[in-house]
This record gives sequence, structure tokens and C-alpha cells, in this order.
Amino acid sequence: MEQALSVVGPKRVTLKEVRNNPKVRKLIDGANEVMKAMGYTEHGHRHVGVVSGITRYIMEKLGTPARETELAEIAAYLHDIGNSVNRINHPQTGGAMAFTLLNEMGMDAEEIAPILGAIGNHEELAGMPISTMSAALIIADKSDVHFSRVQNPIIESFDIHDRVNYAVQKSRVEMDPNKQAIELTLEIDTQYATVMEYFEIFLSRMVMCRRSADTIGYRFALRVNGTYLE
Repeated sequence: MEQALSVVGPKRVTLKEVRNNPKVRKLIDGANEVMKAMGYTEHGHRHVGVVSGITRYIMEKLGTPARETELAEIAAYLHDIGNSVNRINHPQTGGAMAFTLLNEMGMDAEEIAPILGAIGNHEELAGMPISTMSAALIIADKSDVHFSRVQNPIIESFDIHDRVNYAVQKSRVEMDPNKQAIELTLEIDTQYATVMEYFEIFLSRMVMCRRSADTIGYRFALRVNGTYLE
């Protein structure tokens, strides 16, 4: 009597499994070490955790299915691993690395594909919001401006990126479905950086946030020290 062959289908890989994967954790550590050596702000576990959380918040507010939301969180958690190679082209490098990791973990290629698209398009120089997941990740990533990201311990040697991040005491993303608005609220201590300096380095990122909000049918607004900008 012939035995029936058992067919094992693709695995439903969870965010928890991705976060606890030793290779993922070491690559995030490595990415932050490269960025620190190059003089950039923190791009480690804190950053990807914050971006993943904001991405989930946006997706849930939009009412997306739970699995789609989880895939978006996974994309957010992996979005910067390409920095372990180099800052240049890190979205594309990171997408290739994410495929290897998720494929090793047994994720279905149908679920991997939108994750790769979101990772590969999250940077303003060569990316664009290509999906709801992608738009949520972009807004979450560009909204993470905060003093805790500064890795340079010497205030006197801060460059403009250090000063602007150090000046931001609070940052918060809020969505109002009734007004169809996504608002980034910042509290900036102007003794470290001016509001104009914020726009000097973040204008292209805010434009990308606006385009991302447009993609999901919302408008993007910025509130800085109580002043509303749209």
C-alpha cells in the first residue's frame, strides 16, 4: 500500500519570529554600527521598533486586514538592514537581504513580494509610495525625528543632522479618519536648531510623506511648536 506524500505549504512567518531571528538582530546591529561610523543618527533596534509601531498604527487606522498589517510591520522592521553594507542604495540592498532571510524562514513568495517593494522604495532619492504598505512605512520612517537618535556624545561637534534631531523633544504621528488627515507633531527646542534648519534637511522627506498620504487618500500636515503647516 502506497503512503500518501505529505506536502508542506509555505509557513506563516510572524513579526515575532522575524524580531527574534538571530540573523535579523545581528544585521540590525551591524547596520547601526555602519551608520554610527559614518556619522549618522541611530538606525538600530530602537528606530526599526518605532517605525514598525507607527506603520502598524497607520495600517490599523486604515482598516487593513490583520495579515497585511503584520507584513507591513515586518517590512518596517527590516527596512534598514541594507545599511549593514552601505548607506548608498541601502533600500535595494536591504530588499535583497530581506528576501534571503524571509525565504530561509519559509515565507510564501507571494507575501515576500510586497515587503520587498516597500523596503526598496522607502528612501526619497530613488523611491516612491507604491502601495498602502509602502506609504505607511515611508511616513513612519520619515517621522522618526528625536533627540534619542543622536549617537554623537559631543554636542560641540554636532553637524546639522545631529542638531536637528537633538532639538526635537517630542514627535508624534496621529491620524484623523474623519478629516482624512495624517499629522506629524513636533516640539523643537530652538536653542539647538531652528525650524528652518529642520526644513533644510527634511523638506524632501516631508514631500515624500505628502505623496504617501495622497496614495492612501489622506492629506499630510505638519505641526511644529504649535504652528500648523499643510
